[in-house]
Amino acid sequence: EELAAEWNLASYRKLPVLSVQPGSSEFKKNKSTPNWLDGLGGGTSRMGDGSDTAQVSPFEFTSEALLRSNAAVLTSSTVSSISTSSNGDEVTSVELTSGESIECDGVVVCMGPWSCLASSWFPTITVPMVGIKSTSIVWPRRSNSDGVALFCGEDNEFNTHLEVYPRPNGEIYCCGVGGSEYVQDSDLKDNLYLDATTCNAQPSRVEAAKKSMHKMSKTYKSEFPDGPETTQACMRPCPPDALPIISTVPGYKNAFINAGHNCWGILWAPISGKILSEMVVKGRSSVNIEAFDVRRFGVCEIGKKQGERGRRKGSEQVGEQW
Repeated sequence: EELAAEWNLASYRKLPVLSVQPGSSEFKKNKSTPNWLDGLGGGTSRMGDGSDTAQVSPFEFTSEALLRSNAAVLTSSTVSSISTSSNGDEVTSVELTSGESIECDGVVVCMGPWSCLASSWFPTITVPMVGIKSTSIVWPRRSNSDGVALFCGEDNEFNTHLEVYPRPNGEIYCCGVGGSEYVQDSDLKDNLYLDATTCNAQPSRVEAAKKSMHKMSKTYKSEFPDGPETTQACMRPCPPDALPIISTVPGYKNAFINAGHNCWGILWAPISGKILSEMVVKGRSSVNIEAFDVRRFGVCEIGKKQGERGRRKGSEQVGEQW
């Protein structure tokens, strides 16, 4: 809330949130029910009244963060490797697939599911990551849709569990459409699914989401019978223990990693950025982030291949078995 005020984010607002169960009865109207929830379902209950629940547009938030960072953005190439100092404990440059080399004082790996590539750049760490490719949809704008978000239960009729987010501009964004694809790190390391032609929506899940929304909302079925205006997909970054990775890279003085926040990237972004800035500038975080240390997946000494004797989990020597 403070950050939204400081950055003057137009899309930030507090809004109520309801839990909605699937069913075949008409929704009972009360003060919490949005005007467009006028179809069939089960019971509803309040999850948040707006005093403790809010939203912000990811596009506005990330665009403003980038603008305020004064960072230079390079989109014409991708990172292929890093170069280090003579003793190997300090990153000196980042190498690009174009052949360019960018000198640096430090490196922070923040590449979502593709952060698993850091395993090949830094021989001391393993960055296990599964990408979860999930379809989402955006409904056209309506001028008078109440701003109430919905978290829907498992709907066995359509195999969905919709999350419904009305936006201040009158659109409604829906995810939780089911049928997500699990993409292994071997495919991610091959730089697959990097654009909308490969990271694309599943038509069957779009249709299921449309039917589920139409069942809950006679208004949207009547006004938008053809369904959503936008169909898309994202790739969520998920480490095996479902915790993010916010850490220094062992064995390197100036390398850091911040990834694996699943679907909560926007929520985690401000505190993750603060933690990383403290680590880069001061050498340590002001909060305990031990649970997010990349070392929990094992550490290998520089000069040894991962899997050789000498591999250890934290301070525990586990040799060849790990």
